[in-house]
Amino acid sequence: MIDQLMSPADQFNEGADRPRALAQLNEILGREGFEAFYGEDNHCYLRHVGTQTVTVLAANPHRPLSKAEQERRLLLAGYLDHCSEDELIEEVLLPLFRQLGYHRITAAGHKDKALEYGKDIWMRYTLPTQHVLYFGIQAKKGKLDASGVTKTGNSNMAEIHNQALMMLAHEVFDPEANRRVLVDHAFIVAGGEITKAARNWLGNRLDATKRSQIMFMDRDDILNLYVVTSLPLPEGALPPPPPKPWSGNNELPF
Repeated sequence: MIDQLMSPADQFNEGADRPRALAQLNEILGREGFEAFYGEDNHCYLRHVGTQTVTVLAANPHRPLSKAEQERRLLLAGYLDHCSEDELIEEVLLPLFRQLGYHRITAAGHKDKALEYGKDIWMRYTLPTQHVLYFGIQAKKGKLDASGVTKTGNSNMAEIHNQALMMLAHEVFDPEANRRVLVDHAFIVAGGEITKAARNWLGNRLDATKRSQIMFMDRDDILNLYVVTSLPLPEGALPPPPPKPWSGNNELPF
């Protein structure tokens, strides 16, 4: 409704970005903690001021991407090439899962591995029936392969296997429910490719019950989901600003 109301085609006595209409709308929305803004696709979206969550229609990561989305995907792919594991978690995964509707997202971090129990992140998701599911995430920066630690930097699947078992076996404390709960499902997330051999290797070593609890998310999944949910790119993924043209008022560059 907001998108239709704020269509640039309906502008009157103002520019296509409709600054006066946007100001009037935000004056009302601000009382509820929201603000309206125009995205790169010239559609109007709502954003929660506190959490920066953007309200969009259900994202379809399998649809064809627009030219602008393809450019944003390339920028994010370049960021995944050089970011650290902590940056992958904090700058990419946490905003992404918040935008996808998960709640109480808690990052364990890497400072105290003794209390991590195989989970980099735990979170919960509320079903339409108000039942709550709990998820754990084990994130790795690079490619996951079944060949162990090699010169190419592939991660050791035996380590992933042990962390997945720990993730499913250890309880997490939900302070809102004031109780300890087991993780219902475990995400294995990689900033690189998760090969078919790696998926099969892990599946063959888990029993049927635990196998159904494991879900995979690799580089392509992250890129496509991040782009179609219209999340702003991490600061490290943005291209440098173009240099300012020299004028007589600027200082000489020598």
